[in-house]
This record gives sequence, structure tokens and C-alpha cells, in this order.
Amino acid sequence: MLHSATESAKKIFAPTSNSEDPGHATQYNKGALDRDDLLPSPTDQFHKWFQEAQANNVYQPETVTLSTAELPSGRVSARTLYMKELDERGFVIYSNWDTSRKASDIRSNPHAALTFHWRELERQVRVEGTVERLTSEESQVYYDTRIRGSRIGAWASQQSSVIESREQLEKRVEDVEKKFHGKDKIPVPEFWGGLRIVPDMVEFWQGRPSRLHDRFVYRKVGGEENAKGIKEAEWKIERLSP
Repeated sequence: MLHSATESAKKIFAPTSNSEDPGHATQYNKGALDRDDLLPSPTDQFHKWFQEAQANNVYQPETVTLSTAELPSGRVSARTLYMKELDERGFVIYSNWDTSRKASDIRSNPHAALTFHWRELERQVRVEGTVERLTSEESQVYYDTRIRGSRIGAWASQQSSVIESREQLEKRVEDVEKKFHGKDKIPVPEFWGGLRIVPDMVEFWQGRPSRLHDRFVYRKVGGEENAKGIKEAEWKIERLSP
């Protein structure tokens, strides 16, 4: 049975924000993606696209949505943060791993997803994989690049915990400032640090007209052990229907 909706039934319906064709959705015309454009490694391909995003003045291309899910409920949560590192193993973000919602999710389910959206290039990248914590020594390297206020803040904030007021947070910051007064070197908190998302799937998406987008997915398949006995991943690349 179909139901006809009155105007008052929907707060938003089929918006066409920024479209040059009134009444119709914006069309994507800035590029195309072919199989021959892709590098064998998804991290190399991501690095290539990231450099192109920087060259084309994409605003903070390191901005990414991290999605996690709690088990056994299956409830999903997502938040926007920054990717801070990329290496052959995967994508690294930093956060509180004690009190935050993402920490709680990951304790029950070591899988996560990332979504990058680069509007200026009409591109997206989706990543799915398992997670692994960086060591305190590895996290310290990035932590030392943060301004002092952000290093103090990592100690002071019990992320996602309920607080009574802004003043309560500022009092915690003041207490941590006293603890590290006169010290340039501040150790990274044990509950704070890096998390690497090790991908088993990476999708590259290029917007095209009429929603007939170009989509290619890398999927990890079994590899062979190298001289060090480490099993190196191989990647299968396939085009997906939009």
C-alpha cells in the first residue's frame, strides 16, 4: 500500500542544495576513475588521492568519519575526527581509549570503518578492517607534536563522561597544568594513544553524472610469506555497480 505524504509530514524532502538545475540534484562532473588509474596497493592509491586532495585545496582532507559497533547489541556509533598517520599497515587515528564510546565499542568488537569525503573533488574513500593499538612509545611521537594545551587536555578530559559544568572541566585542566608545571616533556597518558585500522577492504568512489558513479574496491586475499615469515597481503581489485 502506498501512502501519499502531505507537505507537513516531512521536515525535509529531496533537497537540491547548491544545484545549478533547480528542482534536481547536483550532478558530479569533475572526474572519472578507470581500472588503469589504480595502483596495486590501496594504501598507495589512498596516498596518491590524498596528495591530489591537498594539491586541489580540499579543506582538511585528513577529516574522516570513524564508525564502530558495540556487541552484542549491534548498535553503531560514528564520529568525525582526523587521520593522523598512514603506513603500509593502515590508517591511524588518536583518541581516549578508556572512557570514550569508541573505546567501549572496540573492546567488544575489534572492527571499524572509515569514510573520507572530499567534496571539492567529488570523491569518497571507504575503509573497513580490524583495529590494533599503537604502543605508548609510538603514540608519544605524535603526542609530542600537539600544542601544550592539547597534551594537557588529553590528560584532563574523561572523554564522553558526563560532567556537571564547563567549570568542572577547566578545574581538571588546571590540576593537570599544576602537575606538569615547568615541564616541557609531558608523557602520553596510558589511556590515550593511536589506533590503527588495518584494512581488509578499501573502496575508491568517484562521482559521475546521473549517479552512475565509478566505484572500485580492493579486497584482501591470502598472500605468501616473505623472507621474514610475515604473510604479505595481496589485493583483488573489482569494479562495483553504482
